[in-house]
Amino acid sequence: MSEASGPPGTRRRFEPLPEWAGPSTRLVHGIRRPDYNAGSVVPPIYQTATFHWPAEHSEASEKAEAYLYTRGRNPTTDEPAELVRQLEGGESARLFSSGMGAISSVVLSLLKSGDELVALRDLYGGTTDFLTGLLPRYGVHVRQVAGADSLEPEDAVRAGTSLVLLESPTNPTLRVYDLARWAGAAHRAGATLLVDNTFATPINQNPIALGADLVVHSATKYLGGHSDLIGGVVIGSERLLDQIDAQSYLGATPDPFAAFLLTRGLRTLALRVHRQNENGRRVAEFVRGHPAVAGVHYPGWASSTEEEVASRQMRGRGGMLSISLKGGTSAAERFLSRLRFVHIAASLGGVESLASIPHLTSHRHLAPEELDARGIDPGLVRLSLGIEEPDDLVRDIREALDAASAPTASPQR
Repeated sequence: MSEASGPPGTRRRFEPLPEWAGPSTRLVHGIRRPDYNAGSVVPPIYQTATFHWPAEHSEASEKAEAYLYTRGRNPTTDEPAELVRQLEGGESARLFSSGMGAISSVVLSLLKSGDELVALRDLYGGTTDFLTGLLPRYGVHVRQVAGADSLEPEDAVRAGTSLVLLESPTNPTLRVYDLARWAGAAHRAGATLLVDNTFATPINQNPIALGADLVVHSATKYLGGHSDLIGGVVIGSERLLDQIDAQSYLGATPDPFAAFLLTRGLRTLALRVHRQNENGRRVAEFVRGHPAVAGVHYPGWASSTEEEVASRQMRGRGGMLSISLKGGTSAAERFLSRLRFVHIAASLGGVESLASIPHLTSHRHLAPEELDARGIDPGLVRLSLGIEEPDDLVRDIREALDAASAPTASPQR
């Protein structure tokens, strides 16, 4: 069933799918708009800055019906947002020009001077920089929690807290937090819970179903899946997303072509994540017993408590893991130099496997004592497993680890 056709430039709702339709079916068929896009099976790119002004313009049409200016909304940017909305189970979704654009727009829209934000200390370095470097200049109090405090949300979130920001699993140590418990603590304090679900993906975990108010993704990663776009998305209730107007006036709007690439990438998200789950598990199990490895960070492995939480709230553990190598930075560099099928690069979630050293990339701006507090040692290597053959990845990583454990290892082959 579709909305009745309106004048040119007006929005048409997407045809609803039956409730029983699964993720892959939704990703292929979830953005059908009958009598729209000239009947094209593949939605076209609306590469336009502006739209014809409606003859019967009103404030209501500007808010809900008419496309007016791409910095606000565009048919092409609506499409991937709708697909992710369906996967995450939210009422609405907005697309942004980057993951950081999404997070910063949410925070700046919902908080004001004097408000308190509670965040895990174990977060992506860019998020930490934003929280601690920019927000205090605008009078927002940021309180980071770590260690035992991070496991007791009832103590961490108190009356007067306005917003709580979590990752689970976290970047780069893959810690798992009880999202339902954090949601309960946040709501009892009258706070909003925002969860960064980038590492898990909506295929493996749905924070809204566990009580989160808002979910954010760096669409650059798993959602796009091909390392060829930058984007972000926020999912939540209509009430909250109507407050997040900063997407437009902060200029964090995605380009239509990037949105088109994101829609194309999303079509295969479930298939890619299933293979990445397998590759992550296979590699994690292998490296756990290698003599060059001092420790393995993988969702649920930090403790029996985290294993119980991961088993309950995640359908898959993802394709991310981090390994701490004996020998520190020199061992990590030897390991990276011997990899054949794993690119040495920042970012994650693509079809190709990637490896990076967090203290030199994603968390390079943190002071040494902060890195140590987060468990990011000089020998820590973060791995993002792609969709290659599992046996090939295990062999490649085994040979590189063997080289890393040999002090006189030869240079890259």
